[in-house]
Amino acid sequence: MYSKEETQRLKREFWIAFAEKYPRKWVLYDTKIKDFSFKFYVDNKKAQVLIDIEHRSDEKRILYFEKLESLKTILEDDFVKDLVFEKDFTLENGKTISRIWVEKTGVGVSNRAYWDEIFVFFFEKMNAFEMFYWEYGDYIRDLEINI
Repeated sequence: MYSKEETQRLKREFWIAFAEKYPRKWVLYDTKIKDFSFKFYVDNKKAQVLIDIEHRSDEKRILYFEKLESLKTILEDDFVKDLVFEKDFTLENGKTISRIWVEKTGVGVSNRAYWDEIFVFFFEKMNAFEMFYWEYGDYIRDLEINI
């Protein structure tokens, strides 16, 4: 078991190594949609690439989610397979968001032997999410367009 400090140091080293291996600026929070972001997540059981929709207005959050859901076939056929779509995902803090994600299980941040595998997963999936977003972002951003 690692101490809290060792775990933090290891995670910091992980993210530095990832940034060095794939030195580029990711879209992440710069989507031009309030509370709509792309995220990387890793723990000791899995790695995930996520789209989180955390809009304060449930109505707008659900509209954005439904727009993405309307593109599900395109997203899965042309960009990222094996996605999970969850309209009402509850975070640990009790907040309800909408989340779309893909994950790789059986890997962990505390085992350096998995880092390259996680890095490749992160790069391929996030790059695909971004390519999708560049192509369909105008449609997603415009809530006036009917689904």
